[in-house]
Amino acid sequence: MPELLIVAALVVVIAGVLLVARRRPPSERPPQEPPGGVIAPERPEAAQPEVAAAEPEVEVAEPEPVTEAPPRKSLRERLGRSRKFLSERLSEAFGHAPNDETWEDLEAALIQADIGVETATRIAEDLKGKARDRKLTSAADIQGLLADELVSLFDVERERGLVFAPEGPTVWMIVGVNGTGKTTTIGKLAADLGERGRSVALAAADTFRAAADEQLGIWADRSSAQMVKHQPGADPGAVAYDAYQFVRARKVDVLLVDTAGRLHTKTPLMDELGKVRRVIEKEGKVHEALLVIDATAGQNGLVQAREFAQAAGVTGVVLTKLDGTAKGGIALAIEDTLGIPIKLIGVGEDVDDLEPFDPKTFVDALLT
Repeated sequence: MPELLIVAALVVVIAGVLLVARRRPPSERPPQEPPGGVIAPERPEAAQPEVAAAEPEVEVAEPEPVTEAPPRKSLRERLGRSRKFLSERLSEAFGHAPNDETWEDLEAALIQADIGVETATRIAEDLKGKARDRKLTSAADIQGLLADELVSLFDVERERGLVFAPEGPTVWMIVGVNGTGKTTTIGKLAADLGERGRSVALAAADTFRAAADEQLGIWADRSSAQMVKHQPGADPGAVAYDAYQFVRARKVDVLLVDTAGRLHTKTPLMDELGKVRRVIEKEGKVHEALLVIDATAGQNGLVQAREFAQAAGVTGVVLTKLDGTAKGGIALAIEDTLGIPIKLIGVGEDVDDLEPFDPKTFVDALLT
């Protein structure tokens, strides 16, 4: 009996132990062995990597490659076509020992170069006499003599600079027939004056040609010049008058007056030029009346110069398009026949392709 009680007591004790063991929380349970019999260590929580604040992306613009402006062409290069035309004909004339045929060929070459019959004949006769007196026989010597002869047609001592007013606004009238490059010349002059620190205004007195003021306005924008204009068909003299009042009131340095590209054969239109000049000179003075002539016009340019000189009191010539198919001789004909100085030459389309005229440099560029 006592043995049964002891066994019962043991059973109760064991059951109690098992019951307590089942109720313990998992954290208090002894670690379990893995299948390999090694107790796996507890892994610490993995440290989170530090994330650096993202720097804003800065877009660095790559510097544009510096491109050097192409070297400016010499006058000789710009007159390439004219020089080629004349040199080919002079080579024919001087390709043999000088004889009567030589001087005839020279005269023909000069006439074809637009120098004019009268002037070409005189040059050939003068050259023939000088070559005979100096006993010159080589082509190089005769061409050197020709260069001196051509330069002598110009008054090399003549002042060719553009005239500015000593005080008050300077006024330049620009005249010529349509298609000679008159408006483009005005734009180039305005740009050059602006670069030299002078304020400029343009008077759109060409009120006959459609869109003339629009073309002039483009050049005004390019050169930062001011512009005075009226409605199409307005009186050119009224435009010129208002433009002069404008520049005088605002102390603008230079006024460039664009006039209608009229034909020299139209008397009423030529008279209009004289009127524009008179209107301005009631209030001030016209310091330059520049005639723009297309060098490719040949002897017709000489006729234009004569007519415009009478109508507008031309003080100087701007000879344009010399870089094209011009033969160059018209420059000599104008000065030798009319005595009007060539002050500027146009040798390209760029804004800086308007150059002061120097007789010796011009002749050298044609013959060298």
